[in-house]
Amino acid sequence: QQQEQEQQQQQQQQQEEEQEQEQQQQQQQQEQEQQPQPQPQPHQPPGPRAQRLHQIHAASLTRTLDKLSYENLAPCFPTIARRAEPILRQVQSQMVHKLREKSEAEFEAILLARGVVGKLNELEGVVGKAAEAAKQAEEAEEAKGPQEGRGKRRGMEEGGCVAPHLLPPQDILAAHLSPPLAAHQSLLNARLQTTQAQNALLADHVRQQRRQIDQLLDLLDRAVEDVRGANAVLGDVVDELAAESRAVDAELRGVGGDE
Repeated sequence: QQQEQEQQQQQQQQQEEEQEQEQQQQQQQQEQEQQPQPQPQPHQPPGPRAQRLHQIHAASLTRTLDKLSYENLAPCFPTIARRAEPILRQVQSQMVHKLREKSEAEFEAILLARGVVGKLNELEGVVGKAAEAAKQAEEAEEAKGPQEGRGKRRGMEEGGCVAPHLLPPQDILAAHLSPPLAAHQSLLNARLQTTQAQNALLADHVRQQRRQIDQLLDLLDRAVEDVRGANAVLGDVVDELAAESRAVDAELRGVGGDE
């Protein structure tokens, strides 16, 4: 009986805890319902940059899905392509269609979640205001006359502070690219010096080989001259030597015949 009473008490406690949790959940739901819900943001028409982003995404998606053509898919399933080509073509078109729909839906969801269109439109406004401010500044400088313009340029040359948005694009680009380009230039200069030193060593080696070749050619010319001189000296006695050789040969043959 004590165990039954304890079990009943535990069950009652569990029921009470469940009731308390349900009441808390109901209170939270009521509080959430009473809180004002945020109004959905109005749909903003895409500006030039947002339109260009959509165009780039569409072109990239098209190029990617073009790789999934029937000609590329058929070699993966040769038996089906040979026996049921229409079915494989239908499956391929459905795959491309589903992938395109899913990719476009995910892209739109990302744009909506991150507020990309609104931010790009804000960027359009900022760029437009900057262009308008630059135009107004140019018109104001032209209206002030050449004298003040020269004074302003002189102040800039003497170290006057200039707002960054008034600097030309070339100066801003050079300021951002100068540090990495300087490091790269030093590396290239070191490589150039090494290459020049190697080229100098190779040039010395080539010059030495040329000198050796010239010496060998001189020796060869001397040897040729010696051979030609020997031929010139022997040219007069060649006939006599030939006659003597024939006579000796005849005598030797005669002696051999007598034996």
